[in-house]
Amino acid sequence: MASIRFKFRASAVSGKQGTLFIQVIHRRVARQVSTQYKLYPGEWATARQSVTVPKDTLPDRSRYLHAVQEALQQDASRLQLIILALDHSRKEYQAEDVIRHFLRKEQSDEFTIFADRLIRQKKEEGHLSLAVKYQTSLNSLCRFLNGRLLTFDGIDSSLMLSYESYLKTLGLCPNTTSFYMRNLRAIYNQAVEQGLTPQTHPFARVYTGIAKTVKRAVNIGEVQKIKTKELPPDSAADFSRDIFLFSLYTCGMSLTDIAHLKKSDLQGGYLSYCRQKTGQRINIRWEACMQQLADKYQRDDSPYLMPIITHPGEDETRQYQNKIHLINHYLKKLGEELGLSSKLTSYVARHSWASIAKSQDVPLADISEAMGHSTQRTTYIYLKSFENTPVDRANRKVLSVIA
Repeated sequence: MASIRFKFRASAVSGKQGTLFIQVIHRRVARQVSTQYKLYPGEWATARQSVTVPKDTLPDRSRYLHAVQEALQQDASRLQLIILALDHSRKEYQAEDVIRHFLRKEQSDEFTIFADRLIRQKKEEGHLSLAVKYQTSLNSLCRFLNGRLLTFDGIDSSLMLSYESYLKTLGLCPNTTSFYMRNLRAIYNQAVEQGLTPQTHPFARVYTGIAKTVKRAVNIGEVQKIKTKELPPDSAADFSRDIFLFSLYTCGMSLTDIAHLKKSDLQGGYLSYCRQKTGQRINIRWEACMQQLADKYQRDDSPYLMPIITHPGEDETRQYQNKIHLINHYLKKLGEELGLSSKLTSYVARHSWASIAKSQDVPLADISEAMGHSTQRTTYIYLKSFENTPVDRANRKVLSVIA
């Protein structure tokens, strides 16, 4: 199998930036290609094969260096995919062939390469939740392909049916297989819109619906058990419990919205933020129980209200995904220890807030508005105008029995 390395070539002119290049080695023959990335000598760590950010680096330069590191990781992933595909073909190939495939990325008709470019675009546009969904689905498809390159011509009903069968052998439920299929279909349809491939409806014969599932929720008594359970202070379990409670306290706020809350979203006694999923603006009166948790995790070196993204500007999507897994892992353990009727996850908080609100006779219209389901009111100009709104009354009723 071929191997790859990134190498730095310093400029012959003192004080000028040098160039990173990619070296591909196969059967003791090395070939290289220059990249567009420019660095100063102190910004490259040869041993770690990564960009480094020196102390006292200006913010703009720091953002550039992080972007270069992310681009290098994407290039490395593409190169590994190309090498796997060439190895899988069982045909002879040279280091030049790897580079040739790599340089064809802009003109390539490979579906996976188009999908990768689309995911990067969604991240740049700020659609992080959508980018995560696309990336998760693409990763699943790549595992099925097992290193094979997939062109648009290769996407047909037969392939998708085989992929669906593969997913079923993994024990995935219909809603999970449908999740992957719908995201891949969305990527494919965008390629059709861009004129990269004709529409052949390759997803027509696989399941892309959404089956009804039982919405999991915990009741008031179980919330009290969660709150009073003794956990090691400042532990991952304690943090996970606090994020669950923060979601409950804020009308069932989703984890992705909690992750992206900024201190600047808190003004005049109200938390005002836009939902990552819909872009709808939500406004919640800031209560003492929320402030307690915010104080507990106060960090002067971060713009974020809660410490889910702890290193701003450094692959925030990966940080968010890692925290999702950690939080849900510890919530599941907590639920099992308490013997709760439902499997405890971060999303259970959202369903629980709605369920408890309904049990306290909060009108359905108020619950809908508080959770961001209403499309009638999406923004407000002055925070003062929120006093005594149905949302405030709804949340205070819930907090009176759980906080």
